[in-house]
Amino acid sequence: MKSDLFSERHLAQPATVPGMSAQNSKSLKYTVNGEMLARQGSMIAYRGNLQFERKGQGVGGMLKRAVTGEGVPLMTVRGQGEAWFAHEAHNCFLVDLEPGDVLTINGRNVLCFDASLSYEIKTVKGSGISGGGLFNTVFSGHGRIGLMCEGEPLVIPVSPKEPVYVDTDAVVGWTANLETSLHRSQSIGSMLRGGSGEAVQLMLQGDGFVIVRPSEATPAKPQQH
Repeated sequence: MKSDLFSERHLAQPATVPGMSAQNSKSLKYTVNGEMLARQGSMIAYRGNLQFERKGQGVGGMLKRAVTGEGVPLMTVRGQGEAWFAHEAHNCFLVDLEPGDVLTINGRNVLCFDASLSYEIKTVKGSGISGGGLFNTVFSGHGRIGLMCEGEPLVIPVSPKEPVYVDTDAVVGWTANLETSLHRSQSIGSMLRGGSGEAVQLMLQGDGFVIVRPSEATPAKPQQH
């Protein structure tokens, strides 16, 4: 059988090192030797001896999801083998965290990550409007995160003299040392007249960067349980 479909570009290669790697721009591969975590429902294929188990979020996590409709529904993957992860053909990216690094990520953009990383749900100061939500996931420690984004993300440097204002529906994440607050760019009079549709943004100040996707958030699909 002959076809461009069977070219090297599309062929899954044998594992050479454990951990996460990019299969292509739309999917990530994880060579599991122990344990890792991934978004529920994101596994598209696997081979080897692997078990997939839904990971509970505890009482606080369940309450947060009930109030906001957001969160990071996770599953634990254990064993030895290879697994591939993707979500609705979103673009995928790898981020390596070193000890001392802290990264805040919107839950909708988390695809998978190393079990060596610490993560917790935190309230985003100054947020709480629209798709940006009240809560983001804060990652720290030493390991790799697989992120996903609709389209090619924009990474904007933030400096103490030049704060950045982002649409809360478009923000993917930011370095966690940045300070956040709510910024109103539209007058009350303008809002009453119909306004521009861009009344409030999240302002980030300090030294770091913010990741923004090239579109506003679409309504979240109900999670399957």
